[in-house]
Formats: sequence, C-alpha cells, structure tokens
Amino acid sequence: MNAFFDSSAFAKRYVEETGSDAVQELCAQVDVLALSVLCVPEIVSALNRSVRERRITAQQYATVKRRLLEDVRDAVVVNLTPGVVAAAVALLEAHPLRAADALQVACAQQWKAELFVSADERQRGAARESGLKTRAV
Repeated sequence: MNAFFDSSAFAKRYVEETGSDAVQELCAQVDVLALSVLCVPEIVSALNRSVRERRITAQQYATVKRRLLEDVRDAVVVNLTPGVVAAAVALLEAHPLRAADALQVACAQQWKAELFVSADERQRGAARESGLKTRAV
C-alpha cells in the first residue's frame, strides 16, 4: 500500500502524543510513504516553536530533526506543480481549508495515494470527498 502523510500526522512520529502509536504502526506497514514538500518545513517550524516555548531542549530538537531528515530520504516527496496548485484552488473553493492543508490534499491526489493520513478532521473530510481513502491519527 502507498500512503501519503500530512505534516500533522507525520510529526507524531517524532513527538509523543495521541496518535503516535498509530503513526508508527502505519509507517511500518506501508510499502511507499509520500510527503508533501511542505512537510519538513512545517514540522521544523513546530519543533522550533517547542524550543522557544521550552517544551523541548535544543539537543532534543537536533535529535528529532536528524531523525526526520533521515526518514525523508526514504520517502517520496511530492512537489508543488501547476496541477497541484490547481487542485488546491479547487479544494479551497469547495471546502473550508487552510491553504497548506489544501496543498497537502492536492499533493496526495496528484500522487494517487491509496491512503491519506492526517490528524486534521476538516482536511480528512475534504480528502474523503475528493475520493481519497483516509485514516485519522
């Protein structure tokens, strides 16, 4: 099975929270894992916010960032193309999504994901209505 992970879901691989166990299990089961080109910057942004808010140390940040970059080497990274942008615009016109969430769904559509994994209910709803099978984590 090929699976596309939204940033909200893939981040659970590195930060222990509700859904982290499900993400680890899914990552172990998928044959091909895909991420949007937005995924790494979004996760790094959240990690840096955690450092600023003193929820993690600079050393923890460095460790998690290293693991993230190692994992991304084995993933398919879906880029922003004119087709992805057009699909995101259509999603934004049809659903109450944030721009980044629409781009993630559009990337999954263009890649023809068999499964779209996200922690965001609104985003999963748009993905489902767009024909993607979804999984909440």
